[in-house]
Formats: sequence, structure tokens, C-alpha cells
Amino acid sequence: DTLMKALVRAGAPRPQAYKAIASLGKNFDPRRLKIGQKLQVAFAPNNGAPKSKAELLYIQINADVDRDVIAQRNEDGFTSREILRELNKVHMRSTGTINDSLYLSARRSDMPVAILMEMIRIFSWDVDFQRDIQRGDSFELFYEQFNDDSGKAVKFGDVLYASMILSGTKVNLYRHKLADGAVDYFNQKGQSARKALLRTPVNGARLSSRFGKRRHPVLGYTKMHRGLDFAAPRGTPIMAGGDGVIEMSQRNGSYGNYVRIRHNNNYKTAYGHLKNFGRGIRRGKRVKQGQIIGYIGTTGRSTGPHLHYEILKAGRQINPLRLKLPTGRKLKGKALARFQSTRIKTDQALATILTASEVASNTK
Repeated sequence: DTLMKALVRAGAPRPQAYKAIASLGKNFDPRRLKIGQKLQVAFAPNNGAPKSKAELLYIQINADVDRDVIAQRNEDGFTSREILRELNKVHMRSTGTINDSLYLSARRSDMPVAILMEMIRIFSWDVDFQRDIQRGDSFELFYEQFNDDSGKAVKFGDVLYASMILSGTKVNLYRHKLADGAVDYFNQKGQSARKALLRTPVNGARLSSRFGKRRHPVLGYTKMHRGLDFAAPRGTPIMAGGDGVIEMSQRNGSYGNYVRIRHNNNYKTAYGHLKNFGRGIRRGKRVKQGQIIGYIGTTGRSTGPHLHYEILKAGRQINPLRLKLPTGRKLKGKALARFQSTRIKTDQALATILTASEVASNTK
């Protein structure tokens, strides 16, 4: 139900319920009420008066694991405030070797799904998780966990350090907050993991057709295929390959629903056969890397739901799999010194948890 329906069903007079909900505005958006979310409602004793005459005293909503929001009656109507619960932050470490899929290996190591998804995001500029993962590769994650008073994990924080060994090559990444407030992940030398363009703008997709000559599935003759096709279920979100400006967002012949993004003077990316466009995606709109620009479809000349993805360099389509991607920011001077301080602190915290783990193992 809506919050209004829930309160009225509980016995709150509609005018009072409206005022209480209105007072929540600065602390809680009632439209974000979720199924199963718990509410507490209190009424003044009505001394035998009809239920419709009951006076609403307060409503309290469990907004998050560490936060309640309460709207309480006062002389002027209702006022709202937050009730914060203190959680205990602990550091956790998950490691594993990939013997089947990354997901199954991570779950066997007791890595929370939320942390696994964050690891995939962190490495997404360098690693194609559908094709680059091999049997015997391994991973290590160091992250924050928040426990309640009983010691139960109720929330997960930041990934502080992430490491993968892929075909014998180790990649270490550290979380670091820059002087301007931006947060990014850097290797030991202060090189950002972020690249100008994503190789794969769809999570969980299957590469169904590569760049190059092929027999066209609709036209029936050999034709140059100037992009990559990623097969995925209809409606799967498509992400912007990089920061840029929408140059086209419209129907475009055999491409069907089509988006093209200009990233700089040299690079553009194009996305074809979309089911529909993302919210606000129109010509001239500035987008950020990873922002949803549309959804997998089969519009235009297409035999099934997939994304046709192109990278254009100086106006010509090039093979995304062979592209040497421009690297992100490289820290220097004072910025590098601040990062190295962060890295040392992270290494020390990780060493502490490793020592504690060894002591516990030896005690057993």
C-alpha cells in the first residue's frame, strides 16, 4: 500500500495522516516505502469515541538498518526527526580460487553478493568477466562490514582493496578519496583503474557476433560487421561506455532505436536495436560512464534481442576488442603522496586482519 492507505487502515484520520506524511519530507520520501517495511503507529486514548475520531500521536518508519524516521505530533501539527542506531564497523577479508564461475567461487568464500557486485564494477574497465576469467584465477577483497549489537551483519560499506590474479598476472587496486572529494581506485603506482571507455556496456551479456566479415543473419550474404553484438534478455540495461554528450537518440534505419555518444574530439560510441531509451536520454544531454542510456531490444534489422555496440575513432568504426583504451588519471606530486599514505594504511589494516586470522587458526 501507499503510506496514506496504511495509516488510514490502521485508524488514522485522513487529515492527520496527510499532515504527518507531509512532515516527513526532509527525512524520508514516502514514495520509497517498500513492501515489508515496518511502521509503528501510536494513537491517543479515545475514551470510547469512534475509531475515526482517534488522535494520531506519531508514526515511526524503519527507513534503513541504522535509521528510523519519526513524525510526531506537536502544537503546530507534526514535526519529523531521525533516530540513528550505532553500528559496529569491522574489516572483513574474502579470498578464493575460481574453479567454475566467479559467482560460485565468491559465494563459497562467504563473500556477500553486494561486495561481489562492487568488485565486478571496480574491475570492469580492465576485465571482461564473461571471457577473461580462467580456471585457477583468484581474488582477494578487503571491505567494511557493519554489525548490529548482536554481531549480525546488517550493512556493507566500501571495498578498500581488491586484487585479482588473471592468467598469472596480479592486479591490485586501492580505494582512495581525492582532494576534490571524488573517490576512485588506483594501482600501487597511483594509476586510476578507470578508463575512458567500457569494453562491455552490458552486464551478463553473451558476445554473439564479433567485429569483421560475416554472413548477415537477415540479408543472407557476407557483409562487414562493424561492431560487437551482445545477446541478453529483452529489457537488460545498457550503460554509457564513457562520459560524454548524446549526439543522437532516435530511430536510425536498420539500427532501430539508436544512441550515439560523443566522448571527445576523437572517440564516439554507438548503441543499436534498443527496446527503448533511458530516462532523459536525448540529444545534447550529458551522461556519465555507467549511466543507463537504454534497454536491450530487437528493433531495426535484428533477429533477436541484443545490443549492437560500436566504437568510432575519428569517425571510423574500429574493433572494440583490439582497442588500446586511453587510461584514466595518474596521480603525481602531493596527490600521489596522499594516495601512498592511504595505500600504506590499507596495507597495515589488511596485515592486522591477516595476523588475527593466523592467531585464531593456530589456537584451533
